[in-house]
This record gives sequence, C-alpha cells and structure tokens, in this order.
Amino acid sequence: MADWNDQRSGVGYEPGISNASVPNTVRDAGLRKHMLSIYNYMTSGVLLSGIIALVMANTGMTTALYSNPILPWIIMLSPLAIVFAMSFGANRFSAGTLQLMFWAFAALMGASLSTIFLVYTQASIALTFFATAAAFAGLSLFGYTTKKDLSGMGTFLIMGVVGLLVAMLLNMWLQSSGFAMAISAIGVLIFAGLTAYDTQRLKAQYQYVRGTDMAGKAVILGALTLYLDFINMFQFLLSFLGSQD
Repeated sequence: MADWNDQRSGVGYEPGISNASVPNTVRDAGLRKHMLSIYNYMTSGVLLSGIIALVMANTGMTTALYSNPILPWIIMLSPLAIVFAMSFGANRFSAGTLQLMFWAFAALMGASLSTIFLVYTQASIALTFFATAAAFAGLSLFGYTTKKDLSGMGTFLIMGVVGLLVAMLLNMWLQSSGFAMAISAIGVLIFAGLTAYDTQRLKAQYQYVRGTDMAGKAVILGALTLYLDFINMFQFLLSFLGSQD
C-alpha cells in the first residue's frame, strides 16, 4: 500500500480531496500557517498574563486579593482545572469554547503570577522574561528544524516533571534553600527539553489534523502546551535571575 504521508514520495494526502496529489510545497505552507497560529495564540496568552499580572500588582489588587484566605486558592487551582478540562474534554468542546477556555486560563495565570511583583524587582522580572523568550525561541526553532527524532525524550521528560512535583512538595516540608535552587535548575532543564520536544510533536501532529475539524482545536491545545513550557521555564529561571525587593 502506498504511504500517502511519506516525505520521500514528494506528495501528501489531503483529506477531503479525492485522488489528488498535494505537492510538498503546498503541505509545507499549510504546516507553517498551522505552527504560526499556535505561536500567535501562545504569545498572545503570555502577553495577556503579563499585562494582567503587572496591572494587578501596580494597582494593589494583588495585595487585597491575597489577603482573603479563600480567593488565592481559587486563583491557583482554577488554571489547573481548566488545563485538565481542555486536555481531556477536547473532543466534546468546540474550537470556540476551547478558545474561551484558553483566554480564561491565561487571565487566571496572570492573576496568579502577579505575586512575583511583590517579591522580585520589575527590572529583574523583565530581564528574566526576555532571557526566557530568547531561550524558548531557540529551543523551539531547534525542535522544528532538527532531523533528530526527539520522541524518546518524551517519557523521560514527563517522568522528570512528576519527580519535580514530588520534590517541590517535599521541600514545602524541608524548607531548604539549597534544595529549592536544585529544583529550579532541574526545572529549567526539563522545560527546556519539553519546549523542543513539544514543538517537534506539534509539527508531526499536523499531518493527522490538517483538513479535519480537529485542526482548529489542535492550534489551541498546541498553544496551551507551549504556554506551559514557557511559563514554567520562566518561573524556574526567575529563581536565578530575579532580584528581590
């Protein structure tokens, strides 16, 4: 049987177009548009979070909000609930609903991240943000262009995230600054690896969703994935580059 998606054949199968060969140039243009949409949503989400965090911190809303014993927990746990809902309910939700959930997630993350402005100087936060953006761009470009199969990294990196969460919970009890720095260093490395891995995975995913109803949903879910990689790398890197007030 012919492999319609074999890159070596020079053609690709386009769902919905029968008995038609699609040149690689057309398919590559579709892939670029797909990935650009993911990056646009991801970047817009990060900027929305940053603006909300900055406004809340500078207007005193963060201090007032976190003086309430219940609201901080709602703000911290709500983004996690949205991530699980989007991840496990993607087939049930429409693309429009996933978009609204993504923007709600980014806004709530902004409210949660506003607390960093109470700990670190704005100059060091800005420095860390641009350093993270440069690192993210380089790592994502590597994941997009490399010919090396990064799929073997996936299981290892996910296990690393689980181990990282366990270590963070353990350090809540130990309260060790040295252990905290080690966790941050490992966290930066893990999410750096995930940035490259997820980019390659999202690129490969395109051939399965192009021309289908899942294409729009895949863009939003891909943006969510890269957003999480970026924001986690930023937070761990802030432990090293951030200067406290």
